[in-house]
Amino acid sequence: MATFVPERLFSGTASISRTPTTPSRSTCRILLCMTTPVPTRFSDEEIEVLDKLVASGIGETRSAVVREAVVRLADAVRRAEDGASIAGSYRALPQSADDNQLALTNAMAMTEAEPW
Repeated sequence: MATFVPERLFSGTASISRTPTTPSRSTCRILLCMTTPVPTRFSDEEIEVLDKLVASGIGETRSAVVREAVVRLADAVRRAEDGASIAGSYRALPQSADDNQLALTNAMAMTEAEPW
């Protein structure tokens, strides 16, 4: 009996015979592309908010809205971490008066170089 390798079903090189224990092609496609369900309970108010977001076009379904919310939350957390890291580096090595003067001189030079 041939070893079942789902990836081979989509590469055009699969040549396994169907047996009662071999999943169908569509089953394999579902298993390879399937997302993981995360059961969650929402209050009536939260469901109302989800439905309004679906109606406004944020997502086609409640699930799509929740997935978009996760993406946006993850991005906000990443940005906050980046900002905290940048602020921490400025606290660890604050700008000096010389740094400020150099930045001002460079800004004036770039402004004067512009063909207004």
